Amino acid sequence: MSTIADRSGSVLLVIDVQQEVFADAYDRDGVVSRISSLVDGARAAGTPVIWVQHSDEELEYGSDGWRIVDELVPADGEVIIEKLWGDTFEGTNFEDVLAGLKASEIVVTGGQTDFCVRSTLHGGFTRGYDMTLIGDAHSTIDLSEWIEGVPTPESLMAHTNAYWGNQKAPGRTARVVSASHMTF
Repeated sequence: MSTIADRSGSVLLVIDVQQEVFADAYDRDGVVSRISSLVDGARAAGTPVIWVQHSDEELEYGSDGWRIVDELVPADGEVIIEKLWGDTFEGTNFEDVLAGLKASEIVVTGGQTDFCVRSTLHGGFTRGYDMTLIGDAHSTIDLSEWIEGVPTPESLMAHTNAYWGNQKAPGRTARVVSASHMTF
């Protein structure tokens, strides 16, 4: 029920599941496995899968750390969005890609929960898209060693799931579902 006119399709968005981003991610193997299952399910249903790769001064474009994790391989013809900002919409052709796919719902997975995942969820929601967060298919690293007061990854992810599942806006849907309950 998005506010995007004349569109009714969904896409699966895999945000920044890159070697360096996921090297120390909480529940890394479990999250990557659930994303892999979601990718398989989306492909089987004919739902487009869109991959996102972040780069910046700490994550160099084209480096080994920039590559998508070995367990996940974009298929020929699947879109890869390269971004420089947290929100996948910012400074990219993501919205044009969604328009071409007639998408009004974005199903979100990936990392990091507290940065690019949250930014993209809010970016899509404010642009009128229905936003679904897969509650057990996003992750982050433990930043408490460097930033005082930051919650543990497990707490941060639980909080993100709780607040995202309770977002409300006219004409749009925000929801959280588990990987095992997501149907495309």
